[in-house]
Amino acid sequence: MSDQTPRPPGSPSFRAPVSGPPSAPRPASTGAATPASPSTPPVASAAPTAPTAGEAKPRPGPTSSFLHEIDVLVRAKYPILYLVTHEEERAEKIICDVARLQNKRCYSWSYTRGLLEAGTDLQMKKKIAEATTDPFEAMNAVIDNVENAIFIFKDLHPFLKDPRIVRRLRELAAFLRDSPRTLFLVSPSLVIPCELEKEITVIEFGFPTADEINQKIDEMIELVRNNPRVKINLPQPDRERLIKACSGLTLREIENVLSKTLISQLKLDGEDFRAILEEKEQIIRKSGILEFYAATEAFKNVGGLENLKAWLEKRRQAFSEKARAFGCTPPKGIMLLGVQGCGKSLVAKAVSSLWNVPLLRLDMGRIFSSLVGSSEENVRRAIRTAESVAPAILWVDEVEKAFAGVQSSGAADSGVTSRVFGTFLTWLQEKTSPVFVIATSNKIRDLPPELFRKGRFDDIFFVDLPLPAERKAIFAIHLQKKGRDPQTFDLERLASASEGYSGAEIEEAIGSAIYEAFALDQPLSTDLILKALGETYPLSKTMKEEIDDLRRWASERARPASALPMAQEPFKTHRALEIG
Repeated sequence: MSDQTPRPPGSPSFRAPVSGPPSAPRPASTGAATPASPSTPPVASAAPTAPTAGEAKPRPGPTSSFLHEIDVLVRAKYPILYLVTHEEERAEKIICDVARLQNKRCYSWSYTRGLLEAGTDLQMKKKIAEATTDPFEAMNAVIDNVENAIFIFKDLHPFLKDPRIVRRLRELAAFLRDSPRTLFLVSPSLVIPCELEKEITVIEFGFPTADEINQKIDEMIELVRNNPRVKINLPQPDRERLIKACSGLTLREIENVLSKTLISQLKLDGEDFRAILEEKEQIIRKSGILEFYAATEAFKNVGGLENLKAWLEKRRQAFSEKARAFGCTPPKGIMLLGVQGCGKSLVAKAVSSLWNVPLLRLDMGRIFSSLVGSSEENVRRAIRTAESVAPAILWVDEVEKAFAGVQSSGAADSGVTSRVFGTFLTWLQEKTSPVFVIATSNKIRDLPPELFRKGRFDDIFFVDLPLPAERKAIFAIHLQKKGRDPQTFDLERLASASEGYSGAEIEEAIGSAIYEAFALDQPLSTDLILKALGETYPLSKTMKEEIDDLRRWASERARPASALPMAQEPFKTHRALEIG
Protein backbone atom coordinates (compact mmCIF):
# COMPACT_ATOMS: atom_id res chain seq x y z
CA MET A 1 0.00 0.00 0.00
CA SER A 2 1.19 3.51 -0.68
CA ASP A 3 1.54 6.10 2.00
CA GLN A 4 -1.61 7.83 0.75
CA THR A 5 -3.77 4.73 1.12
CA PRO A 6 -5.64 4.48 4.43
CA ARG A 7 -4.61 1.40 6.35
CA PRO A 8 -7.21 -1.28 6.98
CA PRO A 9 -8.40 -1.79 10.52
CA GLY A 10 -5.86 -3.71 12.54
CA SER A 11 -2.89 -2.82 10.33
CA PRO A 12 0.33 -2.47 12.29
CA SER A 13 0.97 0.92 13.78
CA PHE A 14 4.53 2.11 14.28
CA ARG A 15 3.84 4.94 16.73
CA ALA A 16 6.92 5.16 18.89
CA PRO A 17 6.80 5.02 22.67
CA VAL A 18 6.61 8.57 23.88
CA SER A 19 6.91 8.48 27.63
CA GLY A 20 10.21 9.55 29.13
CA PRO A 21 12.19 7.62 31.70
CA PRO A 22 10.47 7.31 35.06
CA SER A 23 13.20 9.28 36.82
CA ALA A 24 12.91 12.34 34.60
CA PRO A 25 9.62 13.93 33.53
CA ARG A 26 9.42 14.33 29.81
CA PRO A 27 9.40 17.94 28.53
CA ALA A 28 6.44 19.04 26.51
CA SER A 29 6.96 18.32 22.84
CA THR A 30 6.44 21.00 20.24
CA GLY A 31 7.58 19.01 17.23
CA ALA A 32 11.08 20.45 17.51
CA ALA A 33 14.19 18.34 17.48
CA THR A 34 15.24 16.52 20.62
CA PRO A 35 18.03 18.52 22.30
CA ALA A 36 21.50 17.19 21.69
CA SER A 37 25.05 18.28 22.07
CA PRO A 38 25.88 21.41 20.04
CA SER A 39 28.77 19.58 18.45
CA THR A 40 26.58 16.97 16.79
CA PRO A 41 23.44 17.09 14.70
CA PRO A 42 20.18 16.77 16.63
CA VAL A 43 17.83 13.83 16.46
CA ALA A 44 14.65 14.95 14.75
CA SER A 45 11.47 14.16 16.63
CA ALA A 46 7.83 13.99 15.72
CA ALA A 47 5.22 15.72 17.80
CA PRO A 48 4.00 12.67 19.69
CA THR A 49 0.99 12.18 21.85
CA ALA A 50 1.74 11.08 25.38
CA PRO A 51 0.06 7.89 26.55
CA THR A 52 -2.88 8.33 28.83
CA ALA A 53 -2.79 7.02 32.36
CA GLY A 54 -3.33 3.32 32.52
CA GLU A 55 -2.67 2.82 28.80
CA ALA A 56 -2.27 -0.89 28.14
CA LYS A 57 1.05 -2.29 27.09
CA PRO A 58 1.08 -4.39 23.92
CA ARG A 59 -0.93 -7.51 24.58
CA PRO A 60 0.65 -10.86 23.79
CA GLY A 61 -0.08 -11.84 20.21
CA PRO A 62 1.32 -13.92 17.38
CA THR A 63 4.80 -12.51 17.87
CA SER A 64 4.74 -12.47 21.68
CA SER A 65 7.52 -15.08 22.03
CA PHE A 66 9.80 -13.19 19.66
CA LEU A 67 8.89 -9.90 21.35
CA HIS A 68 9.81 -11.48 24.69
CA GLU A 69 13.18 -12.58 23.30
CA ILE A 70 13.94 -9.05 22.09
CA ASP A 71 12.73 -7.60 25.39
CA VAL A 72 15.12 -9.84 27.35
CA LEU A 73 18.11 -8.93 25.16
CA VAL A 74 17.42 -5.21 25.51
CA ARG A 75 17.04 -5.47 29.30
CA ALA A 76 20.28 -7.47 29.42
CA LYS A 77 22.00 -4.49 27.75
CA TYR A 78 23.12 -6.23 24.59
CA PRO A 79 24.50 -3.16 22.80
CA ILE A 80 23.86 -4.00 19.12
CA LEU A 81 21.25 -6.44 17.83
CA TYR A 82 21.19 -7.36 14.12
CA LEU A 83 17.82 -8.45 12.68
CA VAL A 84 18.12 -10.19 9.31
CA THR A 85 14.84 -9.64 7.49
CA HIS A 86 13.14 -8.10 4.47
CA GLU A 87 10.17 -7.19 6.68
CA GLU A 88 11.36 -3.80 7.82
CA GLU A 89 7.95 -2.52 8.95
CA ARG A 90 7.07 -5.67 10.87
CA ALA A 91 10.46 -5.62 12.61
CA GLU A 92 10.07 -1.94 13.46
CA LYS A 93 6.66 -2.55 15.00
CA ILE A 94 7.99 -5.29 17.27
CA ILE A 95 10.99 -3.20 18.32
CA CYS A 96 8.71 -0.25 19.08
CA ASP A 97 6.47 -2.54 21.12
CA VAL A 98 9.51 -3.55 23.16
CA ALA A 99 10.35 0.12 23.65
CA ARG A 100 6.82 0.70 24.90
CA LEU A 101 7.13 -2.17 27.35
CA GLN A 102 10.29 -0.60 28.75
CA ASN A 103 8.98 2.97 28.72
CA LYS A 104 11.56 4.08 26.16
CA ARG A 105 11.52 6.22 23.06
CA CYS A 106 12.14 4.62 19.68
CA TYR A 107 14.07 6.27 16.84
CA SER A 108 14.58 5.12 13.28
CA TRP A 109 17.44 5.95 10.89
CA SER A 110 17.72 5.55 7.13
CA TYR A 111 20.20 6.99 4.65
CA THR A 112 17.44 9.00 2.94
CA ARG A 113 15.61 10.38 5.99
CA GLY A 114 18.17 10.57 8.75
CA LEU A 115 17.41 9.90 12.41
CA LEU A 116 13.76 10.51 13.31
CA GLU A 117 11.38 9.36 15.98
CA ALA A 118 9.67 6.23 14.67
CA GLY A 119 6.17 6.82 13.36
CA THR A 120 3.90 6.15 10.42
CA ASP A 121 1.67 9.19 10.16
CA LEU A 122 1.96 11.03 6.85
CA GLN A 123 3.59 14.12 8.32
CA MET A 124 6.23 11.97 9.99
CA LYS A 125 6.98 10.09 6.76
CA LYS A 126 7.60 13.36 4.93
CA LYS A 127 10.20 14.56 7.43
CA ILE A 128 13.90 14.45 6.64
CA ALA A 129 16.61 15.09 9.22
CA GLU A 130 19.31 16.11 6.75
CA ALA A 131 21.92 16.64 9.46
CA THR A 132 21.87 12.93 10.34
CA THR A 133 21.49 11.23 6.95
CA ASP A 134 25.21 10.46 7.11
CA PRO A 135 25.55 7.29 9.24
CA PHE A 136 28.62 8.61 11.05
CA GLU A 137 26.72 11.71 12.20
CA ALA A 138 23.71 9.56 13.09
CA MET A 139 25.88 7.45 15.42
CA ASN A 140 27.22 10.64 16.98
CA ALA A 141 23.63 11.69 17.62
CA VAL A 142 22.94 8.35 19.33
CA ILE A 143 25.89 8.92 21.66
CA ASP A 144 24.78 12.47 22.47
CA ASN A 145 21.15 11.51 23.06
CA VAL A 146 20.45 11.52 26.81
CA GLU A 147 17.17 9.57 26.80
CA ASN A 148 16.21 6.01 27.52
CA ALA A 149 15.85 5.00 23.90
CA ILE A 150 16.06 2.31 21.25
CA PHE A 151 17.56 3.17 17.86
CA ILE A 152 16.79 1.31 14.62
CA PHE A 153 19.31 1.69 11.78
CA LYS A 154 17.94 0.40 8.47
CA ASP A 155 20.16 -0.98 5.71
CA LEU A 156 23.46 0.02 7.27
CA HIS A 157 25.23 -2.97 5.68
CA PRO A 158 26.56 -1.14 2.55
CA PHE A 159 28.39 1.30 4.84
CA LEU A 160 30.17 -1.45 6.77
CA LYS A 161 32.90 -1.50 4.12
CA ASP A 162 33.98 1.93 5.37
CA PRO A 163 36.63 1.54 8.14
CA ARG A 164 35.51 4.86 9.62
CA ILE A 165 31.96 3.57 10.10
CA VAL A 166 33.18 0.24 11.47
CA ARG A 167 35.42 1.98 13.99
CA ARG A 168 32.63 4.33 15.12
CA LEU A 169 30.20 1.45 15.45
CA ARG A 170 32.69 -0.39 17.63
CA GLU A 171 33.07 2.67 19.86
CA LEU A 172 29.30 3.03 19.96
CA ALA A 173 28.94 -0.58 21.15
CA ALA A 174 31.30 0.12 24.06
CA PHE A 175 29.34 3.26 24.92
CA LEU A 176 25.92 1.54 24.79
CA ARG A 177 26.89 -1.12 27.34
CA ASP A 178 26.83 1.51 30.09
CA SER A 179 23.79 3.43 28.87
CA PRO A 180 20.01 2.84 28.77
CA ARG A 181 20.12 2.67 24.98
CA THR A 182 20.17 -0.16 22.42
CA LEU A 183 20.97 -0.13 18.72
CA PHE A 184 19.15 -2.40 16.24
CA LEU A 185 20.49 -3.01 12.75
CA VAL A 186 17.70 -4.13 10.41
CA SER A 187 18.74 -5.44 7.01
CA PRO A 188 17.90 -8.25 4.57
CA SER A 189 21.61 -9.02 4.22
CA LEU A 190 23.94 -10.17 6.97
CA VAL A 191 27.22 -8.27 6.77
CA ILE A 192 29.45 -8.22 9.85
CA PRO A 193 33.09 -7.11 9.59
CA CYS A 194 35.47 -9.21 11.67
CA GLU A 195 36.10 -6.21 13.97
CA LEU A 196 32.43 -6.29 15.03
CA GLU A 197 31.86 -10.04 15.37
CA LYS A 198 32.09 -9.91 19.18
CA GLU A 199 29.99 -6.74 19.48
CA ILE A 200 26.90 -7.75 17.48
CA THR A 201 24.23 -10.32 18.29
CA VAL A 202 22.46 -11.71 15.22
CA ILE A 203 18.76 -12.53 15.38
CA GLU A 204 17.00 -14.42 12.60
CA PHE A 205 13.64 -12.77 12.09
CA GLY A 206 11.24 -15.55 11.10
CA PHE A 207 8.42 -15.40 8.61
CA PRO A 208 4.91 -14.56 9.82
CA THR A 209 3.31 -17.19 12.03
CA ALA A 210 -0.01 -18.87 11.24
CA ASP A 211 -1.73 -16.46 13.65
CA GLU A 212 -0.22 -13.43 11.91
CA ILE A 213 -1.24 -14.76 8.50
CA ASN A 214 -4.74 -15.41 9.82
CA GLN A 215 -4.91 -11.84 11.11
CA LYS A 216 -3.80 -10.49 7.72
CA ILE A 217 -6.51 -12.57 5.98
CA ASP A 218 -9.09 -11.05 8.35
CA GLU A 219 -7.83 -7.55 7.53
CA MET A 220 -8.13 -8.14 3.79
CA ILE A 221 -11.62 -9.63 4.15
CA GLU A 222 -12.66 -6.63 6.24
CA LEU A 223 -11.66 -4.31 3.38
CA VAL A 224 -14.16 -5.91 0.99
CA ARG A 225 -16.83 -7.07 3.42
CA ASN A 226 -19.33 -4.44 2.29
CA ASN A 227 -18.71 -4.97 -1.41
CA PRO A 228 -21.58 -7.10 -2.79
CA ARG A 229 -19.53 -8.14 -5.85
CA VAL A 230 -16.90 -9.95 -3.79
CA LYS A 231 -17.76 -13.40 -2.48
CA ILE A 232 -15.96 -14.72 0.60
CA ASN A 233 -16.28 -18.43 1.31
CA LEU A 234 -13.60 -19.63 3.70
CA PRO A 235 -14.76 -22.40 6.03
CA GLN A 236 -12.14 -23.43 8.56
CA PRO A 237 -10.54 -26.27 6.51
CA ASP A 238 -10.12 -23.95 3.50
CA ARG A 239 -8.81 -21.16 5.71
CA GLU A 240 -6.18 -23.52 7.11
CA ARG A 241 -5.16 -24.50 3.57
CA LEU A 242 -4.89 -20.82 2.65
CA ILE A 243 -2.76 -20.10 5.72
CA LYS A 244 -0.49 -23.03 4.85
CA ALA A 245 -0.19 -21.83 1.24
CA CYS A 246 0.80 -18.35 2.45
CA SER A 247 3.48 -19.65 4.81
CA GLY A 248 6.92 -18.45 3.82
CA LEU A 249 5.64 -15.15 2.42
CA THR A 250 6.11 -11.80 4.12
CA LEU A 251 3.04 -9.93 5.33
CA ARG A 252 3.39 -7.50 2.42
CA GLU A 253 3.58 -10.39 -0.08
CA ILE A 254 0.51 -11.97 1.52
CA GLU A 255 -1.29 -8.65 1.24
CA ASN A 256 -0.30 -8.44 -2.43
CA VAL A 257 -1.47 -11.94 -3.40
CA LEU A 258 -4.75 -11.62 -1.52
CA SER A 259 -5.40 -8.23 -3.13
CA LYS A 260 -4.64 -9.71 -6.56
CA THR A 261 -7.00 -12.64 -5.93
CA LEU A 262 -9.82 -10.42 -4.67
CA ILE A 263 -9.51 -8.01 -7.60
CA SER A 264 -9.05 -10.56 -10.39
CA GLN A 265 -11.50 -13.22 -9.20
CA LEU A 266 -13.87 -11.19 -7.02
CA LYS A 267 -13.80 -14.03 -4.53
CA LEU A 268 -11.70 -15.67 -1.87
CA ASP A 269 -12.20 -19.37 -1.28
CA GLY A 270 -10.30 -22.63 -1.10
CA GLU A 271 -10.50 -23.50 -4.79
CA ASP A 272 -7.65 -21.64 -6.43
CA PHE A 273 -4.36 -20.59 -4.85
CA ARG A 274 -2.70 -19.87 -8.20
CA ALA A 275 -1.77 -16.30 -7.24
CA ILE A 276 0.04 -17.56 -4.14
CA LEU A 277 2.04 -20.12 -6.13
CA GLU A 278 2.94 -17.41 -8.67
CA GLU A 279 4.18 -15.19 -5.84
CA LYS A 280 6.34 -18.01 -4.51
CA GLU A 281 7.67 -18.62 -8.01
CA GLN A 282 8.67 -14.94 -8.14
CA ILE A 283 10.60 -15.34 -4.88
CA ILE A 284 12.51 -18.29 -6.34
CA ARG A 285 13.30 -16.49 -9.59
CA LYS A 286 14.58 -13.44 -7.76
CA SER A 287 16.98 -15.60 -5.74
CA GLY A 288 19.04 -16.23 -8.89
CA ILE A 289 20.27 -19.55 -7.46
CA LEU A 290 17.22 -21.79 -7.47
CA GLU A 291 15.12 -22.78 -10.48
CA PHE A 292 11.37 -23.29 -10.23
CA TYR A 293 9.89 -26.32 -11.99
CA ALA A 294 6.17 -26.49 -12.63
CA ALA A 295 4.55 -29.79 -11.62
CA THR A 296 3.96 -31.16 -15.14
CA GLU A 297 5.08 -34.79 -14.80
CA ALA A 298 2.36 -37.10 -13.51
CA PHE A 299 3.45 -39.77 -11.06
CA LYS A 300 1.86 -42.44 -13.27
CA ASN A 301 4.39 -41.54 -15.98
CA VAL A 302 7.19 -43.08 -13.94
CA GLY A 303 7.64 -46.60 -15.28
CA GLY A 304 8.77 -49.23 -12.79
CA LEU A 305 10.63 -48.25 -9.60
CA GLU A 306 7.77 -49.68 -7.54
CA ASN A 307 9.65 -49.74 -4.21
CA LEU A 308 10.60 -46.08 -4.52
CA LYS A 309 7.13 -45.06 -5.70
CA ALA A 310 5.48 -46.90 -2.80
CA TRP A 311 7.82 -45.16 -0.32
CA LEU A 312 6.94 -41.76 -1.75
CA GLU A 313 3.22 -42.56 -1.97
CA LYS A 314 3.10 -43.36 1.76
CA ARG A 315 4.52 -39.92 2.52
CA ARG A 316 2.38 -37.80 0.21
CA GLN A 317 0.54 -36.30 3.23
CA ALA A 318 3.66 -36.08 5.38
CA PHE A 319 3.53 -32.28 5.71
CA SER A 320 -0.16 -32.13 6.63
CA GLU A 321 -1.54 -31.17 10.03
CA LYS A 322 -3.14 -34.61 10.26
CA ALA A 323 0.24 -36.32 9.88
CA ARG A 324 1.82 -34.03 12.45
CA ALA A 325 -1.00 -34.68 14.92
CA PHE A 326 -0.58 -38.43 14.37
CA GLY A 327 3.09 -38.14 15.33
CA CYS A 328 4.66 -38.50 11.88
CA THR A 329 8.06 -36.85 11.61
CA PRO A 330 8.35 -34.78 8.41
CA PRO A 331 10.63 -36.63 5.95
CA LYS A 332 14.06 -35.10 5.37
CA GLY A 333 14.89 -36.45 1.94
CA ILE A 334 16.29 -39.27 -0.16
CA MET A 335 19.45 -39.93 -2.13
CA LEU A 336 18.90 -41.49 -5.57
CA LEU A 337 21.95 -43.29 -6.92
CA GLY A 338 22.10 -45.07 -10.20
CA VAL A 339 22.68 -45.34 -13.89
CA GLN A 340 22.23 -42.29 -16.08
CA GLY A 341 18.88 -41.98 -17.82
CA CYS A 342 17.01 -44.37 -15.53
CA GLY A 343 14.50 -41.91 -14.09
CA LYS A 344 16.13 -40.17 -11.12
CA SER A 345 15.34 -36.67 -12.38
CA LEU A 346 11.91 -37.79 -13.57
CA VAL A 347 11.10 -39.01 -10.06
CA ALA A 348 11.99 -35.61 -8.60
CA LYS A 349 9.60 -33.90 -11.02
CA ALA A 350 6.84 -36.45 -10.48
CA VAL A 351 6.99 -36.22 -6.66
CA SER A 352 6.26 -32.50 -6.95
CA SER A 353 3.05 -33.39 -8.78
CA LEU A 354 2.14 -36.20 -6.36
CA TRP A 355 2.68 -34.11 -3.23
CA ASN A 356 1.38 -30.89 -4.81
CA VAL A 357 4.33 -28.80 -3.60
CA PRO A 358 6.82 -26.62 -5.52
CA LEU A 359 9.93 -28.23 -6.99
CA LEU A 360 13.12 -26.17 -6.69
CA ARG A 361 16.29 -27.21 -8.47
CA LEU A 362 19.51 -26.14 -6.78
CA ASP A 363 22.12 -25.33 -9.40
CA MET A 364 25.38 -25.84 -7.53
CA GLY A 365 27.27 -24.07 -10.31
CA ARG A 366 25.55 -20.83 -9.30
CA ILE A 367 26.54 -21.32 -5.67
CA PHE A 368 30.25 -20.92 -6.21
CA SER A 369 31.46 -17.36 -6.70
CA SER A 370 34.86 -15.78 -7.19
CA LEU A 371 34.17 -13.26 -4.41
CA VAL A 372 35.49 -14.21 -0.98
CA GLY A 373 32.66 -15.35 1.28
CA SER A 374 30.04 -15.16 -1.47
CA SER A 375 29.79 -18.92 -2.03
CA GLU A 376 28.96 -19.59 1.62
CA GLU A 377 26.40 -16.79 1.61
CA ASN A 378 24.90 -18.12 -1.64
CA VAL A 379 24.22 -21.55 -0.16
CA ARG A 380 22.70 -19.96 2.95
CA ARG A 381 20.51 -17.78 0.73
CA ALA A 382 19.41 -20.80 -1.30
CA ILE A 383 18.45 -22.59 1.91
CA ARG A 384 16.54 -19.56 3.21
CA THR A 385 14.69 -19.25 -0.10
CA ALA A 386 13.73 -22.93 -0.10
CA GLU A 387 12.50 -22.65 3.49
CA SER A 388 10.55 -19.49 2.66
CA VAL A 389 8.37 -21.33 0.12
CA ALA A 390 8.08 -24.56 2.14
CA PRO A 391 6.57 -27.07 2.02
CA ALA A 392 8.71 -27.71 -1.03
CA ILE A 393 11.03 -30.22 -2.70
CA LEU A 394 14.67 -29.20 -3.13
CA TRP A 395 16.25 -31.12 -5.99
CA VAL A 396 20.05 -31.28 -6.01
CA ASP A 397 20.88 -32.87 -9.36
CA GLU A 398 24.21 -34.68 -9.85
CA VAL A 399 25.40 -33.70 -6.40
CA GLU A 400 28.82 -35.25 -7.03
CA LYS A 401 29.71 -32.40 -9.40
CA ALA A 402 29.43 -29.91 -6.56
CA PHE A 403 31.18 -31.79 -3.75
CA ALA A 404 33.62 -34.12 -5.51
CA GLY A 405 36.59 -31.97 -4.45
CA VAL A 406 35.77 -31.64 -0.76
CA GLN A 407 38.74 -33.72 0.40
CA SER A 408 41.25 -31.53 -1.47
CA SER A 409 39.34 -28.27 -1.04
CA GLY A 410 41.93 -26.66 1.24
CA ALA A 411 44.65 -26.82 -1.39
CA ALA A 412 42.49 -26.27 -4.46
CA ASP A 413 40.19 -23.40 -3.48
CA SER A 414 41.20 -22.21 0.01
CA GLY A 415 38.54 -24.40 1.58
CA VAL A 416 35.52 -22.81 -0.15
CA THR A 417 34.04 -26.14 -1.32
CA SER A 418 34.59 -27.63 2.13
CA ARG A 419 32.82 -24.73 3.85
CA VAL A 420 29.89 -24.80 1.42
CA PHE A 421 29.63 -28.57 1.91
CA GLY A 422 29.73 -28.14 5.68
CA THR A 423 26.94 -25.57 5.61
CA PHE A 424 24.79 -27.85 3.45
CA LEU A 425 25.48 -30.91 5.65
CA THR A 426 24.64 -29.07 8.85
CA TRP A 427 21.35 -27.91 7.39
CA LEU A 428 20.51 -31.45 6.19
CA GLN A 429 21.17 -32.82 9.66
CA GLU A 430 19.36 -30.17 11.69
CA LYS A 431 16.62 -28.79 9.45
CA THR A 432 13.11 -28.72 10.84
CA SER A 433 11.43 -26.91 7.95
CA PRO A 434 9.23 -28.95 5.57
CA VAL A 435 11.77 -29.02 2.74
CA PHE A 436 12.19 -32.49 1.24
CA VAL A 437 15.61 -32.94 -0.38
CA ILE A 438 16.09 -35.20 -3.40
CA ALA A 439 19.77 -35.57 -4.24
CA THR A 440 20.76 -37.54 -7.33
CA SER A 441 24.14 -38.97 -8.29
CA ASN A 442 25.62 -41.08 -11.08
CA LYS A 443 29.15 -41.43 -9.65
CA ILE A 444 28.96 -42.58 -6.08
CA ARG A 445 32.72 -42.94 -5.64
CA ASP A 446 33.14 -39.19 -6.10
CA LEU A 447 30.92 -38.34 -3.14
CA PRO A 448 32.35 -37.63 0.34
CA PRO A 449 31.32 -40.32 2.87
CA GLU A 450 29.96 -37.68 5.29
CA LEU A 451 26.98 -37.25 2.98
CA PHE A 452 25.74 -40.77 3.78
CA ARG A 453 25.78 -40.49 7.55
CA LYS A 454 22.52 -41.46 9.24
CA GLY A 455 20.24 -38.51 9.82
CA ARG A 456 21.14 -36.68 6.61
CA PHE A 457 18.72 -38.60 4.39
CA ASP A 458 15.81 -40.84 5.30
CA ASP A 459 16.86 -43.46 2.76
CA ILE A 460 19.21 -44.20 -0.12
CA PHE A 461 17.74 -45.83 -3.24
CA PHE A 462 19.63 -47.46 -6.09
CA VAL A 463 18.05 -46.94 -9.51
CA ASP A 464 19.29 -49.68 -11.82
CA LEU A 465 18.61 -50.37 -15.49
CA PRO A 466 14.93 -51.30 -15.96
CA LEU A 467 13.78 -54.92 -15.78
CA PRO A 468 11.65 -56.49 -18.56
CA ALA A 469 8.31 -55.60 -16.92
CA GLU A 470 9.55 -52.07 -16.29
CA ARG A 471 10.70 -51.72 -19.89
CA LYS A 472 7.23 -52.73 -21.06
CA ALA A 473 5.72 -50.03 -18.86
CA ILE A 474 8.23 -47.45 -20.14
CA PHE A 475 7.44 -48.30 -23.78
CA ALA A 476 3.70 -47.99 -23.05
CA ILE A 477 4.12 -44.63 -21.32
CA HIS A 478 6.20 -43.06 -24.10
CA LEU A 479 4.02 -44.45 -26.89
CA GLN A 480 0.98 -43.02 -25.16
CA LYS A 481 2.73 -39.65 -24.77
CA LYS A 482 3.27 -39.67 -28.55
CA GLY A 483 -0.42 -40.26 -29.18
CA ARG A 484 -0.15 -43.98 -30.02
CA ASP A 485 -2.12 -46.86 -28.55
CA PRO A 486 0.36 -49.16 -26.76
CA GLN A 487 -1.97 -52.11 -27.33
CA THR A 488 -1.19 -52.01 -31.07
CA PHE A 489 2.51 -52.70 -30.43
CA ASP A 490 4.27 -55.91 -29.43
CA LEU A 491 5.51 -54.73 -26.04
CA GLU A 492 6.95 -58.15 -25.17
CA ARG A 493 9.26 -58.11 -28.21
CA LEU A 494 10.24 -54.51 -27.51
CA ALA A 495 11.03 -55.26 -23.85
CA SER A 496 13.10 -58.29 -24.82
CA ALA A 497 15.04 -56.42 -27.51
CA SER A 498 15.83 -53.51 -25.18
CA GLU A 499 17.65 -55.45 -22.46
CA GLY A 500 20.35 -53.21 -20.99
CA TYR A 501 18.69 -50.02 -22.25
CA SER A 502 17.86 -47.13 -19.92
CA GLY A 503 14.52 -45.36 -19.91
CA ALA A 504 16.06 -42.37 -21.67
CA GLU A 505 17.46 -44.63 -24.41
CA ILE A 506 14.06 -46.25 -24.91
CA GLU A 507 12.47 -42.81 -25.23
CA GLU A 508 15.15 -41.80 -27.74
CA ALA A 509 14.58 -44.96 -29.80
CA ILE A 510 10.85 -44.25 -30.02
CA GLY A 511 11.61 -40.69 -31.11
CA SER A 512 13.97 -41.93 -33.84
CA ALA A 513 11.40 -44.48 -35.03
CA ILE A 514 8.74 -41.77 -35.29
CA TYR A 515 11.02 -39.70 -37.54
CA GLU A 516 11.69 -42.81 -39.64
CA ALA A 517 7.95 -43.47 -39.97
CA PHE A 518 7.31 -39.84 -40.86
CA ALA A 519 10.01 -39.92 -43.57
CA LEU A 520 8.56 -43.15 -45.02
CA ASP A 521 5.01 -41.79 -44.74
CA GLN A 522 3.82 -44.86 -42.87
CA PRO A 523 2.44 -45.57 -39.39
CA LEU A 524 4.79 -46.12 -36.47
CA SER A 525 5.30 -49.86 -35.98
CA THR A 526 7.02 -52.33 -33.69
CA ASP A 527 9.53 -53.15 -36.44
CA LEU A 528 10.57 -49.50 -36.83
CA ILE A 529 11.16 -49.22 -33.08
CA LEU A 530 13.16 -52.47 -33.11
CA LYS A 531 15.26 -51.07 -35.94
CA ALA A 532 15.93 -47.88 -33.94
CA LEU A 533 16.92 -49.97 -30.92
CA GLY A 534 19.35 -51.94 -33.05
CA GLU A 535 21.04 -48.73 -34.16
CA THR A 536 21.55 -47.59 -30.56
CA TYR A 537 24.59 -48.60 -28.51
CA PRO A 538 23.40 -48.45 -24.87
CA LEU A 539 25.34 -47.13 -21.90
CA SER A 540 25.22 -50.59 -20.32
CA LYS A 541 27.86 -51.59 -22.87
CA THR A 542 29.89 -48.39 -23.18
CA MET A 543 30.04 -47.92 -19.38
CA LYS A 544 29.84 -51.54 -18.25
CA GLU A 545 32.71 -51.30 -15.74
CA GLU A 546 31.32 -48.16 -14.10
CA ILE A 547 27.82 -49.66 -13.84
CA ASP A 548 29.15 -52.90 -12.35
CA ASP A 549 31.13 -50.90 -9.79
CA LEU A 550 28.02 -48.88 -8.93
CA ARG A 551 26.03 -52.08 -8.42
CA ARG A 552 28.70 -53.54 -6.15
CA TRP A 553 28.71 -50.40 -3.99
CA ALA A 554 24.91 -50.30 -3.78
CA SER A 555 24.52 -54.00 -2.97
CA GLU A 556 25.15 -53.40 0.73
CA ARG A 557 24.43 -49.70 1.11
CA ALA A 558 21.21 -48.87 -0.73
CA ARG A 559 17.67 -50.11 -1.21
CA PRO A 560 16.63 -51.19 -4.72
CA ALA A 561 14.17 -48.73 -6.24
CA SER A 562 12.59 -51.53 -8.29
CA ALA A 563 10.31 -54.24 -6.95
CA LEU A 564 12.15 -57.37 -8.03
CA PRO A 565 10.92 -60.97 -8.04
CA MET A 566 11.82 -62.70 -4.79
CA ALA A 567 13.84 -65.34 -6.63
CA GLN A 568 16.05 -62.74 -8.23
CA GLU A 569 19.13 -61.74 -6.26
CA PRO A 570 20.05 -58.24 -7.42
CA PHE A 571 23.34 -56.51 -6.76
CA LYS A 572 25.11 -59.74 -5.77
CA THR A 573 28.63 -60.26 -7.00
CA HIS A 574 30.09 -63.76 -7.34
CA ARG A 575 33.77 -64.45 -7.12
CA ALA A 576 35.07 -66.56 -9.99
CA LEU A 577 37.44 -69.24 -8.69
CA GLU A 578 39.93 -70.84 -11.03
CA ILE A 579 40.77 -74.23 -9.61
CA GLY A 580 43.55 -75.92 -11.41
